[in-house]
Amino acid sequence: MKEDLHYFMHQCLDLAKTALQTGNPPVGALIVLDGKIIGTGIESGKSTGDITNHAEIMAVRDALKNGYSDKLHLTQMYTTHEPCIMCSYMIRHHKIAKIIYGTAVPYVGGFTSKYNVLATEDVPKWGNKPKITANVCVEECDKLNAEFVELLNNLK
Repeated sequence: MKEDLHYFMHQCLDLAKTALQTGNPPVGALIVLDGKIIGTGIESGKSTGDITNHAEIMAVRDALKNGYSDKLHLTQMYTTHEPCIMCSYMIRHHKIAKIIYGTAVPYVGGFTSKYNVLATEDVPKWGNKPKITANVCVEECDKLNAEFVELLNNLK
């Protein structure tokens, strides 16, 4: 299982590098069902001007477009960053079973912030909370974040 975590997370890191090359935060996400990638997402909110174009949302949109709406509750989401509050709401709505992420997002993360949408059991229709695996390839994710911060500082 460890190998699978790193295999899929390295694919997310490749997607994150693509996001970074287009001036977006370095976030890449995958939706995986039975070891098969059914949706991919690249962060593009900054470049498109549409704040909802987070990598996690793009990956779910891709899985839906690919005909997997009735299977999302059986999937795992891999992402370089902890899903934010907005993405976490979408994850809970679709009942995605497992979230594997690289680096935490302390102020607006859906798991580690005080707005822990991924962990709450207070919304009955959401059902079971997803299983969370954090800090997978965290060093690589943090390195890409540092590159993004440097890019932003050079634009000032």
